[in-house]
Amino acid sequence: MKPGENTRNGLDLQLPNPPTACHPVDGNTMSDPSSAPPRSTDGLLRVTQLAACFGFMVVQLDITIVNLALPTLANDLATDIADLQWVVDAYTLLFASLLLSAGAISDRFGARRSFLIGLSGFLLTSTACGLAQSVTQLVAARAGQGLFAALMVPSSLAVLNHAFAHDPRLRARAMAVWTASGAAAAAMGLLLGGVLLQTFGWRSIFFVNLPLCALGIVLVWRVAETPRNADRRLDLVGQALTIAGLGGLIGAIIEMPRLGFDHAVVLGGFGLAALCAVAFAVVQSRIAQPMLPLGLFRLPNFSIALWSAIAISLAYYGLIFVMSLYLQQFAGYTPLQAGLAYVPLTLAFIAANLLGGRLLARHGFRVTIVSGLVLCASGFAWLGRLGDGDSYAWILPAFLAVPAGMGLAMPATTTMILASVDRSWSGTAAAVLNAVRQTGAALGVALCGLLLADAEGIDAGLRIVCIVCLTGLLLSAGLSWRYIRDGGSA
Repeated sequence: MKPGENTRNGLDLQLPNPPTACHPVDGNTMSDPSSAPPRSTDGLLRVTQLAACFGFMVVQLDITIVNLALPTLANDLATDIADLQWVVDAYTLLFASLLLSAGAISDRFGARRSFLIGLSGFLLTSTACGLAQSVTQLVAARAGQGLFAALMVPSSLAVLNHAFAHDPRLRARAMAVWTASGAAAAAMGLLLGGVLLQTFGWRSIFFVNLPLCALGIVLVWRVAETPRNADRRLDLVGQALTIAGLGGLIGAIIEMPRLGFDHAVVLGGFGLAALCAVAFAVVQSRIAQPMLPLGLFRLPNFSIALWSAIAISLAYYGLIFVMSLYLQQFAGYTPLQAGLAYVPLTLAFIAANLLGGRLLARHGFRVTIVSGLVLCASGFAWLGRLGDGDSYAWILPAFLAVPAGMGLAMPATTTMILASVDRSWSGTAAAVLNAVRQTGAALGVALCGLLLADAEGIDAGLRIVCIVCLTGLLLSAGLSWRYIRDGGSA
């Protein structure tokens, strides 16, 4: 067996050599010249960067823009908090569940082709969302959006990783810009959503995707196709177990306040999740080409990056869900005022994401990720002290600290994940990372909705949510400081 090569579970997975696996930004990463991609022209690099960022922006925009519309949907469609959770989580649940298979599809059939299919499908399902006449129809269409979003994210990241693989420093910066574009779109979705809701109603937040997807398709046509891994196969059994397991877990959490913990549906959901988790681990350890290569988890940086990603996503998307309800239903903001209140998140995201790339290049993964997690946690600590009569001036520091911390940590986790595996597995690695992020987002909405339902008012629920998120972020920061290795890999 060659050094750095892992054949456990029948998987021929090329793992990076220890001296270079964790330094994608130091300019010293060694590789086989014969396997390196040809250096791209500056023009093609710019188009690839723009196309990849554009696809990620469309996906992220649709997550947050819907959160701002929740109070409006509750009034227009006569829904309760559980229905609102399903509107959000139908998207993130399918997104998270299908990302691993989408990564395999990207590796086998080419990232550019997967990207184009994802954009086209997202355009069609966004139209269905805008035309929905009931909550049931809207939830179904949102699930369709999640399916095609799953195709877009790993393929966009794989295209970007391939184009910039010849220069580790450029790749780190490209990843930072990619992450910043998604973060900015997620934050801008709150402001744009406020304008659209105030002016045109809730259907407009879905119709706005149509010209954006069309422009994205034009851009992706100019992007070079990535190398294909013809040996990659779809793990249909693993995929079915993932959908069933996550669906059971999220569904049980969402329905618990409405049905009660001892209801058969709730208990069955938790039981199904546990059963599927065990079966998934068994299946993945025995098949030749698993959907989730378990050998990846023997890399310390890979595993700890996933933990940080899920903690950040759970905290952020849970916060957006709760604050959208708090600002409009408790503090009396209009949709436009609520959207304007989120503007600092946009600015902090953009600035911190761009700064994060430089911090990563100078200080490495551990300092960058831990700094981001602690800064994000400080925002929740501050917001948790929010009183009934406090104005927006009290909320503002948290609305700066939380996205700034995320902006530092997220590009570093993305780069660390991709630097831990061979380029031929970049689509799968990207899919694993984003599946974890979306699982965190779905859990954040489900758990925070559960905490709100059990609390005496939205304001009390907000304080409980802040305590839970603060605890998770600090735990993640401690684990990251202890286990991240900047100089090598196991």
